[in-house]
Amino acid sequence: MTPTRSTHRVTPNVFGVPFGLCGLAQCWATAQAVAGTPRWPADALWILAAAVWLASLIWYGRDVVRGRRWRTELTDPVFSPFTSLIVIVPMLLGVALAAHARAAGELVFGIALALTVAVGGWLSGEWIVADLQLAQWHPGYFLPTVGGGLIGAGGSAALGHRTLAMVMLGYGVICWLILGTIVLLRLFTSPPLPPPLRPTLAIELAPPVVAGNAWFLVNGGRIDAIAAGLAGYAVLMVLVQLRLIPVYRRVPFGPGWWAFSFSYAAAFTLSVNWLAAGRVPGQTVWTAVALAVLTLGMAALAVPTVRRLVQGTYLPAAVNTPRPTTVGELTGSGESR
Repeated sequence: MTPTRSTHRVTPNVFGVPFGLCGLAQCWATAQAVAGTPRWPADALWILAAAVWLASLIWYGRDVVRGRRWRTELTDPVFSPFTSLIVIVPMLLGVALAAHARAAGELVFGIALALTVAVGGWLSGEWIVADLQLAQWHPGYFLPTVGGGLIGAGGSAALGHRTLAMVMLGYGVICWLILGTIVLLRLFTSPPLPPPLRPTLAIELAPPVVAGNAWFLVNGGRIDAIAAGLAGYAVLMVLVQLRLIPVYRRVPFGPGWWAFSFSYAAAFTLSVNWLAAGRVPGQTVWTAVALAVLTLGMAALAVPTVRRLVQGTYLPAAVNTPRPTTVGELTGSGESR
C-alpha cells in the first residue's frame, strides 16, 4: 500500500476567484449598459478573470494529475459541485468576448454552455446513484445546474438567443426548486455545516438574483410580476445573510470565502438593474455607490488571498489521497457526519 503524504491539496473551489471576478466585471458591464458608466473597468476585469481562470486551471489540473484524483473529482461529495465552475466561467467570458469579437465569443459561449449542461447532467446522475447522506449536502450543490442554467439563460439572452434563454431559464429554475428543497431541509434539520463550508451559505442568495438578472435580459429590462417575485425572495435571502454574519466571522480565511463573491456581485448587479428599470431618482449616484462598495468588497477578498498565496498558507493542509473527501475530514474528525 502506498503511504499517504500530507500536502496542500488544490480543491476545485479555487475557481471561485475567477468566478467572483466575472461577477464584478458583469456588474460594471451592466452599469455601463444601463447607466452609462465607463466601459474600461469591465473590460479590464474580464481580462483579469480570464487570466486567473487559466492560472487556476493549470494549478488545479497539475495537482489532480499528481494526486491521481482524475477519477474521483466528480464523485467527491464535498468538492465535486465546484468542478462545474471550470466550464461556467468560460460562459461568462464568452459573452464578454462577443462584445468585441462576435463569432469568437459565441463559439466560446456555445462550447462552455454545452459542457456546463453535460457536467450538470453527469453530476446529477452521480448524486442519484451515490450513497449520499443528507448531512453531506451544502449550497454548493446549486452550482452545476442552478447556477449553470441561470447563467446560461442570461448569456443566451445577452447574445440575442431568446428561445435558448427561456430553455435555460426553465432548466435552472426547476433545478433550483428541486435542489433548493433538499439543501434547505439539510440546513434546517441537520447539524451545522463544518466551518470551511459555511461560506457556501452565501450561495443561497445566488438563485433569485442571478435569475432576476437573466429575466431582465430576457424581457428587455422591464419590471413585471416575475421580476418582482424574484426580487421579493432575493430580499429575504439578503436578510438571511445579515443574520449569518456572526457565523461567517468565525470561519478561517481560505478558498471557501470566495463563495461570497459571485453571489453578492449578482445581488449588486440586480440592484443596478432595478435602479435603471424603476427610473429611481439619483440613479447614477446610487449606481456609483453600489459599484464602489462591491469593488472594495472584492478587494477585501483579493488582498488576503494574494498575501496567503505568497506565504503558502492559502490552502488548508490535507492528506492527498486518490479518494473522495468526507465531510468529517473538513471538521478534523476524519469521519463522515
